[in-house]
Amino acid sequence: MRPVRFRIAIFVAFLAFASVPAFAAESPDDAKLAFFEKKIRPMLVGHCFACHSAATKPEGGLRVDDINGLLSGGNTGPAVVPGKAAKSPLVGRSLASQVKRRMPLEGNHLTDEQIADLSKWIDDGATWPALKVPASVGRVRPEYETLKGNHWAWQSLSTPKTPTPKNADWARSDVDRWILARLEAENLAPVADADRVSLVRRVTFDLTGLPASPAEVDAFIADASPGAFAAVVDRLLASKAFGERWGRHWLDVARYGESTGPSRNIPYPHAWKYRDYAIDAFNADVPFDRFLSEQIAGDLLPGDTPAEKDRLRTATGFLALGVKDVNQRFKVRFAMDNVDEQIDVVTRSALGLTASCARCHDHKFDPIPQTDYYALAGIFTSTDNAAGVRNKMGGGGLDYYDPSMLLPLSTAGPPVDPKKAAALGADLKVAKAAWDKIRGTPEGVKNAANGQPTQRPFRLNYERLQSDYNALTDPAARGHAVHGVRDAKVVADTELRIRGEAEKLGPVVPRGFLTAFKVEGAPKIDAKGSGRLELARWLTSANNPLTARVYANRVWAHLFGRGLVSTVDNFGVSGDVPTHPELLDYLALQLVREGWSTKRLIRSLVLTRAYQLGTTATAVHRQTDPANKLVWRHTSRRLDAEEIRDTVLWSAGRLDATRPTATPTQLLRMIEIRDNGPEAKTVNEKADASRFRSVYLPLLRGLTPHDLEAFDPVEQTLVTGSRDATNVPGQALFLLNSGFVRRQSLVLAERLLAQQISDRSRIEAGYRRVLGRVPSESEVERALAFVSAYSTEWVAPKPIAVAVAPASKKADAPPPFDPDQVDQTGEAVAVEVVRPKDATHAAWQAWVQALFASAEFRYLR
Repeated sequence: MRPVRFRIAIFVAFLAFASVPAFAAESPDDAKLAFFEKKIRPMLVGHCFACHSAATKPEGGLRVDDINGLLSGGNTGPAVVPGKAAKSPLVGRSLASQVKRRMPLEGNHLTDEQIADLSKWIDDGATWPALKVPASVGRVRPEYETLKGNHWAWQSLSTPKTPTPKNADWARSDVDRWILARLEAENLAPVADADRVSLVRRVTFDLTGLPASPAEVDAFIADASPGAFAAVVDRLLASKAFGERWGRHWLDVARYGESTGPSRNIPYPHAWKYRDYAIDAFNADVPFDRFLSEQIAGDLLPGDTPAEKDRLRTATGFLALGVKDVNQRFKVRFAMDNVDEQIDVVTRSALGLTASCARCHDHKFDPIPQTDYYALAGIFTSTDNAAGVRNKMGGGGLDYYDPSMLLPLSTAGPPVDPKKAAALGADLKVAKAAWDKIRGTPEGVKNAANGQPTQRPFRLNYERLQSDYNALTDPAARGHAVHGVRDAKVVADTELRIRGEAEKLGPVVPRGFLTAFKVEGAPKIDAKGSGRLELARWLTSANNPLTARVYANRVWAHLFGRGLVSTVDNFGVSGDVPTHPELLDYLALQLVREGWSTKRLIRSLVLTRAYQLGTTATAVHRQTDPANKLVWRHTSRRLDAEEIRDTVLWSAGRLDATRPTATPTQLLRMIEIRDNGPEAKTVNEKADASRFRSVYLPLLRGLTPHDLEAFDPVEQTLVTGSRDATNVPGQALFLLNSGFVRRQSLVLAERLLAQQISDRSRIEAGYRRVLGRVPSESEVERALAFVSAYSTEWVAPKPIAVAVAPASKKADAPPPFDPDQVDQTGEAVAVEVVRPKDATHAAWQAWVQALFASAEFRYLR
C-alpha cells in the first residue's frame, strides 16, 4: 500500500492533468488517440506523475504530464524521441536492466506489457491529444482597423510646414517658431530668458550630470560673444561626462541591472561591460539607429577586428540582462518568461508600445493581436538568451550557473596553471565525495552546536572549492565573456500559447513584426536565422513611424522636463497625446535626416530660446497652463539620485572622475546573493566607499546603494524613460543625518578653513562650490552669525564611522579641491572617522551641510 501522501500527490496531479481545456474533436488519428487514452495516460498518471508533473517539483526537471515536457526533457535531455522508442530514455529507464536507475525509484515498476505499450506509443509517433484552440485566435478584432486609421502614433511621419509666429524677432530656430505659434494661439507670451549663471548651471547638469565649476561660470559670464553659449554646449558634448550622463538615461530604458532579481538573486558579473558599452556609444555619438541595431543583433553584424566583434557581442547584453526567475521549476516557462521580458524591453524602449500585454490575449487597447506577439516571440525563441544562468527550483551553490550560456570574448586570457588546476580538482572531488556521503543521513541533518545541520560545513566546503576551481579553469568565470544573445542551434517559428500558458500550444505563428502600422520596404525574415537582424532593420527603418518619434521625445523630455508626449514609454491608445504633434514629427524627421545623431539633436534643442527661458511664472500663466505643457517657461527639476551624490562628492573635491577598472559585482561568484549575506555586505561596503561617479556603482537588483536610495533611484525591472522625482521628508533627513553627507561636509569645511582667506570669502567659496552662485549680502551675514553661534555652543558628539577607500590609495593632494584617488582593485575597505577636531571645524561643517540640505541644492532652475 502506498503512503497516503503519495496517493494524494497522484490524485492532485491527476486532477491538474484532467482540468486542461477540452481537446480538439477532430484528432489526427483516432485509433492512436484511443490507445493513448486507454494505455498511456493511466500509466503516466499511476507511475510518473507523483514526481514528474506540474503538481510537484519535477525531479530532474522532467515533466511527463505535458508532451512538450517529454520532448524537451529534463536535466539530461529529451525523454521521448518520437518514432524511436529505443532511443527514448522514458523507455530505457523503465527496463529491469537499469538496476539502480530504474524508474520509478520507489518501486511500482512498469510491467513488460506496459513497457511494450509505451514503446509502441513512441514508435507510432507519440501521439498526444491536441488542445482546442479558441475560435477567436487569429481573428482580427473589428475595432483594430479603426484604431490603425485613427490613432496618431500609427500614422506615417508628416512633413509639417514651419509656422510664422507674429513675434518674428523672438525665435532663434524652427523649434522656437513651433513653440511660440502655439503660445500665441493661447494668448500667452514666453517669460524672460534665464540669467547666465542659471543657464550655464542648467545646461552643464543636463548634458553631464555634474555642476559647472566656478571657473566655468566666470568664463561664460565674461564671454560676451554671440557664440559663447554654443561654445559651452560644444565643450560639454565633447566631454566624457556626457556619455556617463546620457548613457545612464539609456540604462534606465534598458532596465539595466547586475543580477537576476527575484526569488533567487544571481549576479551578472560581466554586466558592467554592457554599461561601459552604452557610455562609450553616447560619447562616440553612435547613430541611434546603429546603436539600437547593435543591441538587438550585434552578434549578427560584421566586425572588422576582434575588438569590434567583442564590442558588438557586448551590445546584445541589452536583451540578456533582464529579470529572470531562476527558481522557476519548468524550463519551458522559464524560457517563455524570458522571451516575454525581451519583447517588452524592445517594444517599450524603441516603439513606446506595451506589446507584451498581448501574451495571453489580444491587446485590450492597441491593435496588437496575440498572433503579433507570437510572431515576435518566434524571433526570440530562435535566440539563445546567453545570460549565463539556468532555472532550477531550490538550487544551491553554482546550480544556477551555466557557463555555456555566455558569449566568449576573443581573448581567452592567460593560460591556466595545470598543476594548480589538477591539485584543486583533486580537492574538489574529495569534498564532493564527503558531502555526498553525509547529506541526507541522520548524522548529516543533526544540528551542531551552532544550530546548523552537520552536513552544512561539508556543503559549504564543496561549494567554495567548486567556485575556486571554476574561477581558475573557466574562461567565462575569469572574465573573458559577456552576457548577451546569439542565434539558437534550432531556429523556427513558434506556437501561439493558449491564454499565455507556456505548455498549451496553439497554431504555429510565422515570425514577423507588429501589424499596427505599416513599414514600407520591411525586410523578410530569413528562414535560416532568428530574425533579430531583420527586426533591427524594421525598427530602424526611416519608414517606421514610431522609433524616431519615441527617441526624439525621450531627448526632449530629458531637456525640458516633460515629453511632448508625457507618457514617454507609451505611445499607444492608453498613453497621452502629443502637445505639439507637428513639432514632434519635425524633430523625428530632423533626427533621421541628420544621421540619427543624438548629439546633434541635443545641440539643436539646447540652443533654442525655448530651452533658455527662465523659470519665473505669473498668475495668468499658471491659470492657463499650470503644467507648462506649452513651454512658456523652463520647468525646474529636482536633481536625480546620481546627480545629488556626484555633486556632494564634487563639491567636496572628492569625486574621482576616472572610470574604475573593476566593479564589485565582477568579483562575485554566480551563486545566490542573500539580502543579509556576506556578498551583499561586501558590495554595499564597496559602494559606500566608492568615490567614482554613481553610474559606476554596483547595481544589484534589490540592493540599492545607500547613498542613492532616498532620491527615487530607477526601478531596475522595467523600461523607465521617466523617473519619479518626489520631495519627501526622508530626503531632507538623509542630507541632515547621513554619514556620507556629514563626511563630505567636513572635507569641504576643512578645505575652506585651510585657505588663507577671510570668513566672508570662505562663505562665498562655499556657496559657489555647492550652489553654483555668489551669495547675497544678507546670506553672508546670516552665515557668519550661524558659524559664530554654533562655535560657541558646540559640544563634541560621538564619532560616526563611514567606509572609505584604503588609506594607502589616497593622494597627499593639497586643498582645496583635489579629488582623492580611490581603490580600483576590489581590496577590502578601511573605516574613517567623521569627527571635527574642534568647534570651528564643527561650525563650518554644519554650515556646509546646511547648504547641502537646502532645497536650492536639490533643484535646478
